Amino acid sequence: MKMINRIGMLMGLLGLTLGLSGCGIQSIPQSKNAVDASMAEVMNQYKRRADLIPNIVETVKGYAKQESTTLQAVTEARAKATSVNIDPTKMSAEKLAEFSKAQGQLSQALGRLMMVTENYPDLKSNENFKALQVELEGTENRITIARRRYIESIQEFNNLVTVFPTSITNSFFFHHQPMPQFGGEVTEEEKKAPAVKF
Repeated sequence: MKMINRIGMLMGLLGLTLGLSGCGIQSIPQSKNAVDASMAEVMNQYKRRADLIPNIVETVKGYAKQESTTLQAVTEARAKATSVNIDPTKMSAEKLAEFSKAQGQLSQALGRLMMVTENYPDLKSNENFKALQVELEGTENRITIARRRYIESIQEFNNLVTVFPTSITNSFFFHHQPMPQFGGEVTEEEKKAPAVKF
């Protein structure tokens, strides 16, 4: 009899565990972790781009000294973009908009710098500059992919916290609000990657 009671309790506990896991007990925290990880990857790719910029500016400086206004604009935009930090655990629509705006301004300044380089054939043939250009193009692609993954992870998380039945679990246990998305707060110009043409 004791054995039957134990088996019954184990079956009940197993059923409860499976029922709760199907209602978001595990999936909501896992989804939140995925959002945090995907935002970290976005930040990583933006940092990679910011780290490339001083090398690009210095290389261009050697060839295009008279373009000091453009070079200064890129340097200032980079400083502003790297000063805006996002903590995924305290994400707000306002902070995300501020971050997106700063990154968009950096993209625009970098795009202007790359257009200026068209006037300097010697610069375009410089091997160091060519390598930096390839790295920049690759980084812009990585940023696009990282942002897309972040958007997808936010969508999944928001669905878990707002759609039945996991929304019930969220309201009882977690109390998460839907998270803001990238995209709606940036202009069409800011959405474009810098025009890198050599």
